[in-house]
Amino acid sequence: METATVPAADSVLTSAGQDNKHRHVTSGPIFAEFDKKATSRLLRKIDLKLIPFLALLYLLSFLDRSNIGNARLAGLTEDLKLGKGLRYNDALAIFFPFYVLAEIPSNLMMKRFRPSIWIPSIMVIWGTMCCAMGMMHSYAGLLAIRAALGLAEGGLFPGITFYITMWYRRHEVGLRMAIFFSAATAAGAFGGLLARGIMRMDGACGLGAWSWIFIIEGSITVVAALSAYWFMYDYPDTAKFLTKEERLEVQRRLEDDRSFLDDSFNLRYFWDALYDWKIWVHMLITIGIFSPLYSFSLFLPTIIKDLGYKNDEAQLMTVPPYVVACIFCILAGWTADMHGQRGIYLISCNLVAILGFILQVVTTNTRVKYLGMFFTAAGIYPNVPQTVAWNGNNIGGSTKRSVGIAMQVGFGNLGGVLSGYTYLSTDAPHYHKGHSIVIALLGMSTCLSIFMRWWCMRENRRREGADLAAGRTWSTEAMEAEKEKGDHAGFYRFTI
Repeated sequence: METATVPAADSVLTSAGQDNKHRHVTSGPIFAEFDKKATSRLLRKIDLKLIPFLALLYLLSFLDRSNIGNARLAGLTEDLKLGKGLRYNDALAIFFPFYVLAEIPSNLMMKRFRPSIWIPSIMVIWGTMCCAMGMMHSYAGLLAIRAALGLAEGGLFPGITFYITMWYRRHEVGLRMAIFFSAATAAGAFGGLLARGIMRMDGACGLGAWSWIFIIEGSITVVAALSAYWFMYDYPDTAKFLTKEERLEVQRRLEDDRSFLDDSFNLRYFWDALYDWKIWVHMLITIGIFSPLYSFSLFLPTIIKDLGYKNDEAQLMTVPPYVVACIFCILAGWTADMHGQRGIYLISCNLVAILGFILQVVTTNTRVKYLGMFFTAAGIYPNVPQTVAWNGNNIGGSTKRSVGIAMQVGFGNLGGVLSGYTYLSTDAPHYHKGHSIVIALLGMSTCLSIFMRWWCMRENRRREGADLAAGRTWSTEAMEAEKEKGDHAGFYRFTI
């Protein structure tokens, strides 16, 4: 660790991964900053305490919402008589409006109260709902439990995403969100393997294999949730695994990265988020990614089965695309953080996913179609953490950011309603209509991402030009005076 002394009006604050230099005045010796090695050790220490456990929580969340796709191959539709009309699709879709409904209130609760209480509590509820789903014997009961499951699960993804931004600098969150979200790919792979094993329990205790999929996976969630009350930390200033010096350094780094923006809890920032057009553009970008992702995860077992594989083989064939998705998810997060950019990676991954879906449409060759699923998985999954990180990077102030992320993720998850009706049994086995819908959605997302990247670059140049024209340098006092303006502050720079 080293003590740094910076000449007055000569310290440099780098924001948003750009070459943005905002000078601020300091008087006398400043806070003792960690050197590069000490900072790396500090980040590794935080990573090991937070990220694996957060990834486990999201793995369980994604497993419990998407295991209905595996249960379908294990007799769910026959036992509950879902084969006629759109009953199965309705059961998928009803989850998402309730999921969305919970997201903004849940994030405000996360901001207002302790994550170590809130997150485990909603986990206990959704794990219990998943177990109850295995005991359902009617279509109406399935719909009711799926709605309750959505309401309970809704707070996890936006909550954990916001939680990560309270520990890491803006261009350290991409990789961590990617590792956290890669649990969704692990859930897809693990879910297929687990479902394949659980199918052997068909008839045990008078329950079908699909019932055991829900009961066993829901029970695992409840056990993990109970442990989370003891193993989950709140925020850096109260983290007992950090020394006092480390806690102060984490807070110094975050303050330096966020340019002294106001982090207080004020409902004014709720309205600021609601009226920010940039967040609404990101919401449209996100629905163009989330809907194809949910379509892929919910229907992959069925699509593979319709390629000619048997039920148990189809469960296993879902695993390899998810493994590839996991690798690309982490790789994209790492490279985006390293380059301090988001948009170009999001655009590139969207194009890879579009290629994968095009292969589903233009050929009838089973092997080529299966290859296309690898492109699809490798393109879609990295963009979920990428788009959330990009939006979060460009929202100034933690309260506005918590609401803005919840708005984005909530609207994106409305794509889950659409995904429930994207692949209809009447379109089997080629599903050209469904593939065309997701290609259109990804195309929309790509075009809006190109626009958003262009706008952020133009706005950064405008603000830099205004500073140069006015001969303006940003002192600590000047930044403090604009701290309530958030990302509208003159010293703020956007991630491109």
